[in-house]
Amino acid sequence: MNNTSRLHLFFICCVSAMGGLLFGYDWVVIGGAKPFYELFFGIADSPFMQGVAMSSALVGCLGGAMVAGALADRYGRKPLLTTAAVLFTVSAIATGWYDGFTMFCVARFIGGVGIGVASALSPVYIAEVSPADIRGRMVSLNQMTIVLGILAAQIVNMLLARDTSDAASQAWNLAWGWRWMFWAETLPAALFLLLSFFIPESPVFVQLRNGRNASALQTAGSQQAGLGELFSSRYAPVLILGLVIAVFQQWCGTNVIFNYAQEIFLGAGFNVDGMFINIVITGIANVIFTVVALYTIEKWGRRTLMLIGAGGLGLIYLILGTCYYLELTGVVMVALVVAAISCYAMTLGPVTWTLLAEIFPNRIRGIAMATCTFALWVGCCTLTFFFPPMNASLGTFGSFWVYSAICLCAFIFLWRRCPETRGKSLEELEKELVK
Repeated sequence: MNNTSRLHLFFICCVSAMGGLLFGYDWVVIGGAKPFYELFFGIADSPFMQGVAMSSALVGCLGGAMVAGALADRYGRKPLLTTAAVLFTVSAIATGWYDGFTMFCVARFIGGVGIGVASALSPVYIAEVSPADIRGRMVSLNQMTIVLGILAAQIVNMLLARDTSDAASQAWNLAWGWRWMFWAETLPAALFLLLSFFIPESPVFVQLRNGRNASALQTAGSQQAGLGELFSSRYAPVLILGLVIAVFQQWCGTNVIFNYAQEIFLGAGFNVDGMFINIVITGIANVIFTVVALYTIEKWGRRTLMLIGAGGLGLIYLILGTCYYLELTGVVMVALVVAAISCYAMTLGPVTWTLLAEIFPNRIRGIAMATCTFALWVGCCTLTFFFPPMNASLGTFGSFWVYSAICLCAFIFLWRRCPETRGKSLEELEKELVK
């Protein structure tokens, strides 16, 4: 591949990965807006309604992921990426516009559908346009843009939130601050929408649609693989592997730090201003170690990084939970949280998406990826919704001990079942993983 071709490949992968950027921003921006919209809507004393507000977008993710695979197999990857861009744009404007809690949640739901579609299709699209020797690195670009979106949301939240000790500033936070946090997403969403018209359709989908790739699929459209075939005994082992990897990426607990950073850092002894600064610190660590992942994923391999992630997080959460139990506060807690984010960023974060985009045969990749993404968002939704009551009943220390146990179980599963996919073509992986 010459330099011009590589530059073109990098461009179309970056455009597709903008879905990840918006996914990361939309997913995390609510954490910074949370202290203010809860007071505005009068739900600050209702853990259930707080869970509804936080999980409404995640329910949309489930819907988006559920339909993404079937629609992408029928109409193509590109039109669905454009649709996701439209949904992101509409949600960004509407979420900050409405004064009623119900419509606020509806707007969040719409954005969630966009997240579900983008998270299911961006890695697939990138994997299908990239050669095997750089496929892992290219797919990891999607995770890179996710963490950049997360950092952007954290910085925007910090800049827009004013000192809560001043009455006028608190009034701004309640009236406008949280709205502008959501409205700031409009610009990158509109840019993604514009650029989505300049990328080609996935060559794998074009081959499938035209019936030229007989080894992967005889015809496209009405004869695309359905759920019945996906859940057949032939594909059961690889599907179970994909489902476990997808759910574990959420149940490992790291995403709680992003969505409930307020409770975690306040519980560690920081005030609101210190909370926002520490959230940005975690975002910077997230970006740095995702960059590390771009270089290690092709050198160390997918399996090694997944094992490091599961084992490392299990140990960090065990220590972090113990520190909460001992009521330690201050910089040591920030260091442990940053360590957890860093471990996740260079392992489970990017490698999960890479593995899911690689392990499925061409014939079922679209619907299999959508199914696993649906499972991932079920994991994320349950994790996010049940953290407040779990944290209230078990305490923060108990919650992190639970996550530590989950990581240990996942480490054992991955040790026994996770294959190495580095440097292998999608066709080679199909022969190896599907008998």
